[in-house]
Amino acid sequence: MDELLTILKNNALEKPETIARMLNLSVDEVKKRIAEYEQQGVIRAYQAILNVDQLDLNQVTAVIEVKVTPEREGGFNRVASRISRFPEVQSVYLMSGAYDLLLFVAGRNLKEVALFVSEKLATLDGVISTSTHFMLKTYKHHGVLMETESADERLQVSP
Repeated sequence: MDELLTILKNNALEKPETIARMLNLSVDEVKKRIAEYEQQGVIRAYQAILNVDQLDLNQVTAVIEVKVTPEREGGFNRVASRISRFPEVQSVYLMSGAYDLLLFVAGRNLKEVALFVSEKLATLDGVISTSTHFMLKTYKHHGVLMETESADERLQVSP
């Protein structure tokens, strides 16, 4: 991956001036390359990574494994595209292995996610089965640790 993209991936707020110094480029060149990546769709969005466990959101996240029947002309693409359009769905991935699609779905509570699965997802043409797992706690998200290590200030005792 381009070093510029790596820097932005690690910190999207990094200033072009700082990136230019890091890469030994001009500020104008950095801005131009960022604009090109945005125009090409390589950079799709800039987001903050939140520790949702520290927020009072009244939200649950589920990971859903979905088996689907591939279509003759489009394979998994059409059903994945339809699933991606639901506002509850945060992410959709095509997978190898025992199931075909992996979904990350958010809802206000367990019942809301269950209703999404039973009334919207499972009723789609091509969906064969689903398996839902609810996330209980996040330890690491997008490469970022969610817990900070506390310094153990106890004295060591040795025999």
